[in-house]
Amino acid sequence: MIRPQLLWLAVLLGLCLPAEAHQVNLVTARVALAGDRTVSVELGLKGSDIDRLIGAKVYDTRQDTVDPAAVEAAKAAIFAYLDKHLAVTSGATPCPRGDAAILPDGDGVVYRSRFACASIAGAVVYRSSVLTETDPTARQVVLIARDKSETQALLDAGHTSVTLSATPSSWPTIQRYLLAGIEHIFLGYDHIAFLIAVMLWARRLIPVIKIVTAFTVAHSITLSLAALNLVVVAGRIVEPAIAASIIFVAVENFVERDIDRRWRVAFLFGLIHGFGFAGVLREVGLPPNAIVPALGAFNIGVEVGQIAIVAIVLQVLGTLDRLTAADRGEPVRAAKLVYAVSAAISLLGSYWLIMRVLEA
Repeated sequence: MIRPQLLWLAVLLGLCLPAEAHQVNLVTARVALAGDRTVSVELGLKGSDIDRLIGAKVYDTRQDTVDPAAVEAAKAAIFAYLDKHLAVTSGATPCPRGDAAILPDGDGVVYRSRFACASIAGAVVYRSSVLTETDPTARQVVLIARDKSETQALLDAGHTSVTLSATPSSWPTIQRYLLAGIEHIFLGYDHIAFLIAVMLWARRLIPVIKIVTAFTVAHSITLSLAALNLVVVAGRIVEPAIAASIIFVAVENFVERDIDRRWRVAFLFGLIHGFGFAGVLREVGLPPNAIVPALGAFNIGVEVGQIAIVAIVLQVLGTLDRLTAADRGEPVRAAKLVYAVSAAISLLGSYWLIMRVLEA
């Protein structure tokens, strides 16, 4: 727990002194967290404290200044000490430090560095035992800049860290990729055409469930493999193959009415369609610190959209069955309806195939 009285005392002491002055036993730091989870750290130390910490002689007592040449000569030792006692972590994992600088600053030195936490999930925490690990009476005043606001914290021997950001919620990421999956299936007219064609002879729910499940399992496999760059197939191969799958199931409707075996075809071509979904996901991009939630949400979004489309198609087909049946009590699927829709879908698939081959 930060002791408010100590914090305000340290702040007031700092405000009462010239900007270039450094206090003995007091470390001043400014830590800024950017939107890309990059953390900039600027830390100031009295020259005499530096000498105590690393056994150097950078501070001139008579002049109350540091010798720039001595600071330059002691850089390696100063860096070694700070790297040991100062870190920025994310989810308890150290964030990589970028280029750093040690500069003479009147009666002290200033340390500047940047830490990249974008690729590491978890809360971002500034940790520092600079000076306080050797002197229990020492204090560190930390000015924290984030989200266009500034707050202050006080570190000491018993309190050596301050959280800059809580663990980012994965819910915004899940929402974004869930909606992206739903949007893609509704705007993916080739996928919709495939689903319609493969279900045109279906009049019972069980075969439809088997078809949808097989298609889902298959494209989930290849979507995940391709999105994670484990298996990559070029778009010039995938897109024509998707068009060919549409033509196949549409033409098959003219010679095969056994819907119970269609799940095998759905599974086979679902593998191909999964690579198509992955192409869209690669365009959107996967956040490096939330790959699994994003991939799962996109996949679920695709399934939500797919189930909605299947429900609509089944409802429309059932309504058409009742309207075209001679006996409303025993409606049957009109072959002319299936053939007409299949012919239209096969022509559309042929158009897509030709265009995609020419564009490849």
